Amino acid sequence: MRYVLLVEYDGTCFSGYQRQKKGERTVQSELERAAGEFFGVPVRVAASGRTDAGVHARGQVCQFDAETTVPATKLRECLNPLLPPDLKILQSAQAPADFDCTRGAKKKTYAYRAYVAPCDLPLLSRYAVRLSLAPDPARMRAAAELLCGEHDFKAFSSTGSSAKTSIRTIFRISVEVSTRSGYPMYEIYTTGNGFLYNMVRILAGEIFAVGCGKDTEGIVRAFETGDRSLIAKTMPAAGLTLESVEYETPLF
Repeated sequence: MRYVLLVEYDGTCFSGYQRQKKGERTVQSELERAAGEFFGVPVRVAASGRTDAGVHARGQVCQFDAETTVPATKLRECLNPLLPPDLKILQSAQAPADFDCTRGAKKKTYAYRAYVAPCDLPLLSRYAVRLSLAPDPARMRAAAELLCGEHDFKAFSSTGSSAKTSIRTIFRISVEVSTRSGYPMYEIYTTGNGFLYNMVRILAGEIFAVGCGKDTEGIVRAFETGDRSLIAKTMPAAGLTLESVEYETPLF
């Protein structure tokens, strides 16, 4: 039987999602440890995508195969007591036998958060990055508009990507500004059909750079040439959260 999980985690103390060498604490290793303990046999838990070290998730989708008489919706209650406080299952359900949480994902939405303050704020800095300058929201939205659509995002990827193609479609990028703890908080929500290695963090870096005065011509030239040097630096992992993953049919 195939089951799916809606998972939330604080990525601060994880070395990313994917299982790594012995001794590295990862989301996958913790989920597989808990599932193995509950079912009494080794269980492989796959995810919609691999988040990097320090990246958070509010709506990661995972799957595994197992045999049990426990109702699918009750697996959350069975597994959560076996999981650490920074990793929990929000919902569990049965999936079609041919469901593939990785290949079947149609849209993913990430949020990147940053705030402007004179020093790091302990109650914000775990999930957002401090900026030294306040970017202009109008300029940020202009950059976001240029980045939407189907493009070759080669210049927006870090080295080490194993993707067969760098062409991706960004359906929507929104820029929201609010106040947290008395300081401006900037949130960039990006929805696409898939992302290259570090792509969302690089997109956020470019949007913040344009908001602080950088010319948008660099974006146009980057699409034309694939030159990574034309685009701003990769933003730190702490500000990034996987918000949701969408499929053709609802899972939960």
